[in-house]
Amino acid sequence: MTTGSARQLRIPAVFMRGGTSNAIIFHADDLPADMDERHRIFLRAIGSPDPGRRQLDGLGGGVSSLSKICVIAPSTRPDADVDYTFVQIPVTTDRPDYSANCGNMSSAIGPFAVEEGLVQTADGEAVVRIHNTNTSKIIESRFQVRDGVPLVEGDFVNPGVAGTGSAIQLDFLSPGGAATGRLLPTGRELDRLEDASLDGVIEASLVDATNAVVFIPARTVGLTGYETPDEIEARGDLMQRLEAIRRVASVRMGLAADTDAAARLAGSPKIAMIAAPQDYVSTAGETIGAADFDIAVRMISMGQAHRAVTLTGAMCTAVASGIAGSCVAETVRANADGMVRIGHSSGVMPVKASVSRADAGWKVERATVFRTARRLMEGSVLVPVPTKND
Repeated sequence: MTTGSARQLRIPAVFMRGGTSNAIIFHADDLPADMDERHRIFLRAIGSPDPGRRQLDGLGGGVSSLSKICVIAPSTRPDADVDYTFVQIPVTTDRPDYSANCGNMSSAIGPFAVEEGLVQTADGEAVVRIHNTNTSKIIESRFQVRDGVPLVEGDFVNPGVAGTGSAIQLDFLSPGGAATGRLLPTGRELDRLEDASLDGVIEASLVDATNAVVFIPARTVGLTGYETPDEIEARGDLMQRLEAIRRVASVRMGLAADTDAAARLAGSPKIAMIAAPQDYVSTAGETIGAADFDIAVRMISMGQAHRAVTLTGAMCTAVASGIAGSCVAETVRANADGMVRIGHSSGVMPVKASVSRADAGWKVERATVFRTARRLMEGSVLVPVPTKND
């Protein structure tokens, strides 16, 4: 006997690439107010949960960077143009995560706002002020507009994305304490993490700028810092240890009450394994010389090895590189202008941060990065209407 509903909801949506991520973008007004119903829509639209990690019954791509939702609305703040809420959709579980922002998808929000008529701008450089509701921080997005629409074609290379595009400058203003309220949540540049689950003491720098990140030297977990994502994920023992570090750090940073609660907070903090520059070959087969970047980063996000580096994680790296005494500052090749070139699996990402020290402690004025973005599809997302038994 066949049971269930044959009908599907049609919800207006846009599918966009932002940096090295993809996401479905909704207008808040097109979604139900009930959060449980919203979450059902988000999960079905993306295709989660999927134990097989393929998300074939949705628009997700089987990895965390391709399993994302953005919700946009006119801003509730007088100093911003739009409100932007980021929702990380886990691939294998059914708990949407609001604990952190996505820097890569932040690059798509300004162009989306102009294309959707939420922000009016003349040709030339557009400036859209974005209020990220996850972190209560302001992001300035600068990009070129021609004939009333954001430029797509250009000569800027976004490592991890094939081809070139028109550059989008993102300035994350006063990014310190985005998740915890403090740039250094423990008040220390370098911490010692101790727990029975860690198999020893782990020295780490716990930094919260644009997102919370746990920085550890790659050698701490027996790596060089130049492994590919596939090589990292192939080691189940390593992934378990990194998750244990993340949970202990989450408690130390005040993000979770205990490690059980930290297990449910999969999106924050991120884990960044760092190493000093040396020659390596990217996943695209490009040989990258040690002189071409300042620090190597291999990042873990949502229990997976990121195929490039999270944008917020890259900015947090640049900030941490300016904090004397952190393991990042001790590893990075110093640059006088605050620019840090991050060598990741897919290439090199330049990031700039303005960090200074005052009597009250470390302060970050802004972190700046360049990305590209493009609208890929527009129309409606189809989501099955639940039956009374669902």
